[in-house]
Amino acid sequence: MLLTATDAGHIALEFLLADWNIPEDYRDWFTILNSRLVGESWYIVELGVEGFPDKWFIQVYDTGACDPNYTFMTPINGSDGFVDLNNLPEILAEVLVAERKAR
Repeated sequence: MLLTATDAGHIALEFLLADWNIPEDYRDWFTILNSRLVGESWYIVELGVEGFPDKWFIQVYDTGACDPNYTFMTPINGSDGFVDLNNLPEILAEVLVAERKAR
């Protein structure tokens, strides 16, 4: 495997930013929480927004491709989980609201 856990983390972050059309200026709000090798050919990368319990789990293959069917998990119910987003930039709050509502 030529891909490292660090590489997989950065690839997953780039994928998430592109998937949600999040400008580069907001990259620092995201944290790579974990990147672990599964089997011999792919990683599971866990991403989050600093200070929030929401997490994305993205599969990154040894080719550098990401599975577009990633998993989002949050302990916050979509119908009542918006009050904690007041201090986030609007675009990040919109992403979290959309993900929370979809789950």
